[in-house]
Amino acid sequence: MSYVVAVDIGGTFTDLVAFDRTSNRVVYTKSPTTYGDFGAGILECFAKVKLEPSDVELINHGTTLVINALIQRNGARAALVATKGFRDVLEIARGNRPDPFDLYFKRDEPLIPRTRRFELNERIDARGNVVVPLDPAEIETLAAELRALGVDSVAVCFLHSYANPAHERQAAEALRAALPGVFVTHSIELTHEWYEYERTSTVAANAFVGPDVNAYVRRLDDQLRARGFRGTLYFMGSNGGVLSVDRTCRQPIALVESGPIGGCIGAGAYAEALGIEHAIAFDMGGTTAKCALVENGRFAVESVYYAAGYVKGFPIKSPVVDIVEVGSGGGSIAWLDGQERLHVGPRSAGSTPGPVCYGRGGSEPTVTDANLLLGRIAADRFLGGEFALDRAAATEAFAQLGDSLGYGRDRLLELANGVIEIATVTMAGAIRQVSVEHGRDPRDFVLFAYGGGGPLHGAALARELSIPTVIVPPEPGTFCATGMLLAEARLDDAATWAVPFHADAVAAIDEAFGRMEADATALLCAEFGDPSVRIERMIEMRYVGQRHNVKVPIPTGADSAAIRLAFDADYRRRYGHADPSIPAEIQALHISVFARLERPDIGRLPRAATPPRAPERRPVAFGREYGVLEADVYDRYALKPGFSAIGPAVLEEYGSTTVVWPGDRFTIGRLYEIRIDCTPKEQI
Repeated sequence: MSYVVAVDIGGTFTDLVAFDRTSNRVVYTKSPTTYGDFGAGILECFAKVKLEPSDVELINHGTTLVINALIQRNGARAALVATKGFRDVLEIARGNRPDPFDLYFKRDEPLIPRTRRFELNERIDARGNVVVPLDPAEIETLAAELRALGVDSVAVCFLHSYANPAHERQAAEALRAALPGVFVTHSIELTHEWYEYERTSTVAANAFVGPDVNAYVRRLDDQLRARGFRGTLYFMGSNGGVLSVDRTCRQPIALVESGPIGGCIGAGAYAEALGIEHAIAFDMGGTTAKCALVENGRFAVESVYYAAGYVKGFPIKSPVVDIVEVGSGGGSIAWLDGQERLHVGPRSAGSTPGPVCYGRGGSEPTVTDANLLLGRIAADRFLGGEFALDRAAATEAFAQLGDSLGYGRDRLLELANGVIEIATVTMAGAIRQVSVEHGRDPRDFVLFAYGGGGPLHGAALARELSIPTVIVPPEPGTFCATGMLLAEARLDDAATWAVPFHADAVAAIDEAFGRMEADATALLCAEFGDPSVRIERMIEMRYVGQRHNVKVPIPTGADSAAIRLAFDADYRRRYGHADPSIPAEIQALHISVFARLERPDIGRLPRAATPPRAPERRPVAFGREYGVLEADVYDRYALKPGFSAIGPAVLEEYGSTTVVWPGDRFTIGRLYEIRIDCTPKEQI
């Protein structure tokens, strides 16, 4: 066993990257995602690269199973057990109105209906003192009622369990014993912070997805073991670290953004290796486009995530990379509303039936169909020629769309370009959300583009946002899986610590951090052996009288002056002003504990270069500014570090295509990355 494998299941394709530690050989492949049995798509990828699971010692797996289940409301028959008087916390939610101008605003229904929400007569106060003891006989009666309802899972969330978890743990253990085969979870397993609604929402979501995730993990493990796999299976957590199978099964909600995380990890590793301090990781796949900031090789992790969006969705109190996702991918469908206005996405053709040009029964034009019509994708070289595209079918689909808009068949390129421009505006909005809305100027960043569609659209996005440089890593089409090979083990923890900030509080804060770090380190060592560990601390603070907090990184051993200086500086960066004279207060303590696992050298990941060939030429449409031009078409694998040329150009490879706009210069870097200079030419 010498292979390390990463698998990323996306909405359209399942990607696999395998690295042989003995020979430094790396193989990449993609296969359409197999809905209904995701494991079948994984095994198909193994077969395509002629790799046996018995040759693999470690698999890192990212999946969209959790987020899909939450968005589609396709989960378990779950029940909620709360403190008496608090069964309706899920329904009441927060009193805010996120969209004040929508007169018909209505939040989505809770994941667990009121008929399956129950109460127990217990009470612990905010200091952790028992006010009303928990009655074991009442738990037995409740268990009988749950058994009669035939629930698949149970979520337990008691008031103030973050201060004293004894009642919650007692109830969960009793219900597990009384309901064998039922998935039982409780809030203190997932978060040690306050905010009753967020805690209840998180444990309800964990119960909602728990049975299906556990069944999938067991089924996949059985499928791999049946084919000789004797190694270790890990899952990608939403915080950017890998999770053991045991923790995955206990805390499946930690996989809520498991799929896109690998790309952020890979972008951070490459940015660090290339000496890039500020980068925007941009991933465009078949269903969505995602982006996140990477600074000094690191990405931000937020402690609250809103499933289905902030406006109508619900919060999950779990560490998730600060990533913005929009429904603008290669499979995003171009459609007309009731006023015959053109829209692109968020509805996607997925992998089944997929874009019209896939020939799988799709009939509505997509972004991929538009790129094919514009000449940016070659019909006979998609996925290295494995997947022939039907240009005639894509043309007919756009012709039908054009008929509805009054476009003649001689204007289909104009229509296809309009679809791309709409998608570009949508994706640019997402990048502004992670940069401008966080006090960052995108012009100070490098756009790190990957995914099947990222390199196709990267230069256009750079022009839209005045970003000077685009970098496309090796094998961008499977880059999320590549990033998973570079992941560390990671554990995030937080604790409510509501005290005024002053010099006398620092010693107690340091002591609390020490306890949290010892517990987290012991847990990581139990799961991953005895790896080298590093720790990061953050304090959640605010000015006295404010409602929202700022999470500030601090070094170990920082004194009160250093902490206050860091808070004021971060507040000023975010909001443009700060006032050191206003008293501050602490709300929570956060730690991140990292365990370095063995991982490949990124310098060895690119494929071996193929024999050079002269570039071909084909007509490619570059929008209204340039029209159709003859572009040089290169085989990326034949280009070695140091090669440079000027666009218009198209660089083709197995999982993606890079488009270089007229006048932009591209260079192959030392790690075989493509570096595109998109500086406006009047500034050169």
